[in-house]
Amino acid sequence: MEFPVTDLSPAAFVDRHIGARRDADIKHMLNAVGYDSVDALASAAVPESIKQDKPLSLGTALTEAETLATLRGLASKNKLRVQMIGQGYYDTITPPVIRRNIVEDPAWYTAYTPYQPEISQGRLEALLNFQTAVADLTGLPIANASLLDQATAVAEAVLLMRRANKNKDAANGRTVLDADLFPQSLSIVKGRAKALGFEVEVADLSKGLPEGPINGIVIQQPGASGLVTDATALIAEAKDRGALVTVAADLLALTLIKSPGEQGADIAVGSAQRFGVPLFYGGPHAAFMSVHKGLERQLPGRLVGVSKDDTGMPAYRLALQTREQHIRREKATSNICTAQALLAIVASMYAVYHGPEGLKAIAQRTHSHARSLATALAGAGVELAHRSFFDTVTAKVPGRAAAIVEKAEKQGVNLRFVDADTVGISCDEATTAEHVAIVAGVFGAGAAGDGVDTHAGTGTGEGFELETAMLRSSQYLTHPVFHSYRSETQMLRYLRRLSDRDLALDRTMIPLGSCTMKLNATVEMESMTWPEFAGIHPFAPDAQTAGWRELISELETDLATITGYDQVSIQPNAGSQGEFAGLLAIRGYHASRGEGQRDICLIPASAHGTNAASAVLAGMKVVVVATASDGTIDHDDLNAKIEQHRENLAAIMITYPSTHGVYDADVRQVCDAVHEAGGQVYIDGANMNALVGLAQPGKFGGDVSHLNLHKTFCIPHGGGGPGVGPVAARAHLAPFMPGDATQWTGEEGQTAIPVSASRFGSAGVLPISWAYVKLMGGEGLTEATKSALLAANYIAKRLDSSFPVLYTGEGGLVAHECILDLRDLTAKTGVTAEDVAKRLIDYGFHAPTLAFPVAGTLMVEPTESEDLGEIDRFIDAMVSIRAEIDQVGTGEFELADSPLRRAPHTAAAVVSTEWDRPYTREQAAFPGKTHHQDKYFAPVGRIDGAGGDRNLICACPPLEAFEEAEAALAH
Repeated sequence: MEFPVTDLSPAAFVDRHIGARRDADIKHMLNAVGYDSVDALASAAVPESIKQDKPLSLGTALTEAETLATLRGLASKNKLRVQMIGQGYYDTITPPVIRRNIVEDPAWYTAYTPYQPEISQGRLEALLNFQTAVADLTGLPIANASLLDQATAVAEAVLLMRRANKNKDAANGRTVLDADLFPQSLSIVKGRAKALGFEVEVADLSKGLPEGPINGIVIQQPGASGLVTDATALIAEAKDRGALVTVAADLLALTLIKSPGEQGADIAVGSAQRFGVPLFYGGPHAAFMSVHKGLERQLPGRLVGVSKDDTGMPAYRLALQTREQHIRREKATSNICTAQALLAIVASMYAVYHGPEGLKAIAQRTHSHARSLATALAGAGVELAHRSFFDTVTAKVPGRAAAIVEKAEKQGVNLRFVDADTVGISCDEATTAEHVAIVAGVFGAGAAGDGVDTHAGTGTGEGFELETAMLRSSQYLTHPVFHSYRSETQMLRYLRRLSDRDLALDRTMIPLGSCTMKLNATVEMESMTWPEFAGIHPFAPDAQTAGWRELISELETDLATITGYDQVSIQPNAGSQGEFAGLLAIRGYHASRGEGQRDICLIPASAHGTNAASAVLAGMKVVVVATASDGTIDHDDLNAKIEQHRENLAAIMITYPSTHGVYDADVRQVCDAVHEAGGQVYIDGANMNALVGLAQPGKFGGDVSHLNLHKTFCIPHGGGGPGVGPVAARAHLAPFMPGDATQWTGEEGQTAIPVSASRFGSAGVLPISWAYVKLMGGEGLTEATKSALLAANYIAKRLDSSFPVLYTGEGGLVAHECILDLRDLTAKTGVTAEDVAKRLIDYGFHAPTLAFPVAGTLMVEPTESEDLGEIDRFIDAMVSIRAEIDQVGTGEFELADSPLRRAPHTAAAVVSTEWDRPYTREQAAFPGKTHHQDKYFAPVGRIDGAGGDRNLICACPPLEAFEEAEAALAH
């Protein structure tokens, strides 16, 4: 049989990334929108005044094979070493079952933040496991579901202490930082203090507390030098003087040493990185914070709690959401939005897989290697800084530190250069007796001991032991979840069971406005876990990281080209941190010109809530600018506010396209007005997916912007993080871009304030965005933007008769998202936007963004990655739901007993013996065109969020709670 000759060249990646690529599909969508071509649509939608004057110049797009080959070449330029630098970053062994079935599984990494809890029960349980492990190990009852990194977590703790301290004498006192904190933590806190104008003192707390009023103290345990010592008396003294106390702790060490809670601390913070999360050249890593009771409502970040569904079954959800930035804005307790959920899930499952005995064994082995090394060094006459330590040995070698570090590096081991006279050596899970022998030899010492002392940390043995007062006697990880999944078979099934409870992008379109849930292509993800990328310490010598730095430099250059700015820093490890960095740059710029009084930040009423929170953290005062009836900025109010604050105007923060999903035609006018008054323009890049290749904020009036790589540039959301929020700026702001936390001290003349612990932030996920840009090229990126516009306008046109689109721009068009207005329907029928969101679950969809930026609405963003079939499936579902709303409106259903208010419908509800609802089981479970064989059932019914907040439970509930609920339902 002969086959016809055809072009067998592989499809370009752009054809894989963009969902609606067939000519017939594009024509169908254009007909609905009323345009002859995608170019004509884009030309009509984007205001003439901001259009890009030339195509993006990013080189020829690479194929998938070429991209992977180039990444292999970059990875090969990185030099793998045994990492014993420590300083908060340690080598660890990620169990393959966790790596393959979480980090590399799209069911986990493509999931969104669990704001819709009924379709997020799997990841919420995993995050609850994380909170429970942290709370148990730190000895404090309430832990959050992760923070960004350890240094910023310390800063968050300092801010929490400053707002929570009600002692009149101490409330306005200075914050005292232990001199033995990691240097990057000291720098980050000093940077926050400089922005907010409060006093910080670094003190050697081994010599006692300094005199004078103290708001709070921060202790590192174990210290950067490795020292482990009982802080109970110091903590008691601090509290007697009215101070609050934070302990920066190490979770692995806490399996052996007394917890911060048992020593009297109010707050514990740290990093969960060594619980199975690779080094990743500095991140992403899940930090943590736990607090004593009474501080839970001031806890930054997200908090998973336990409530009940409409049948009384225990169910998980995010608790205390009134703390979120979109509600509290300038009164928010933190500007954190994206955290590190995926990495917290990895850490939680590491704890589940190993259990308390396994974790303790890893800690004992780590500690034993450190003791063996200390014994060998001391036997050779090397002076050691401390005799009580967990994993880090600090050696005093006058004048020889550089030579020793260099010698070790030549033998394949990285040590920490502390100063000319001091070397730090940190052991970890991956340390072997051979590694210890190599290091001992570098110091001229012979090996000590006959291997690992499995009783290390129990007070037995000779020489270097933990203080008896610091040995842990309390239990931890007693919940059955930490004792039930030890075999790989059990673990595999547990992970699959949890992921099956959730709706992620691998199952369905996630049409979230403002959040851009687009394809995270496998080829983009593939290199993330390669050892040559994942196994590099953030403080490794530059000579070992040439590949990493070349990749980062190329990405920064490409992002500058895309945005039209002069310089980009990828250090901020979340969009909110990018906002903060940009505002710090603006403040630094004004101060350098003798205009430090400029501290007023204008923010439109419609802006993302993190804008206002970030401005406050940067030491600015927020002034809100009104929104006009058409969704644009009210120019009369803007001009009045500019005149009122002209001498003190620092900046305006605007989102473009607007938070309403529209290309406002007046953006240049707004920028010019602020510039004329001496202010700077911050353009929030959250909606950059509607600009790439069509318009550049750095060219149409912006001085600085942040981008969301976890939106526009394909880093997956991971159930609520990781994220990366690069900051891009024009040349005059370049001196004020983020600096290196290991080098910044806050001295006069240092302008580049760091915002993240490591120089390149969450570098580990940057290959994803690098690959996306290389695979698409300038032309492909531009096509993606146009396709996103087409998809959003197609949905807007198709649904306008059922759910009116609230705001449109020129030609009646939207940008990459649209707001569906349900307020009139709610007024007539009582059916709310939340009812529609819950009913969409029965159709197998994640809901659009609920009640933001306008209460009573749904904001829809299809992205360019969805094909016409999936978009039409969503439209059909929404039209079907509108028909159900009409059934309520005509009285066919009472609202309380309608399929809308009773949604989502679980499998248990549908198959129950009794069915007394006025609609059929078929309508409940298989509405519209839902396919029976592909049906997703929510694992729980509608959850009572308010009830859960009134009875806050934020640790794993006992299994009896589920058994009792099931028994009650059976009767």
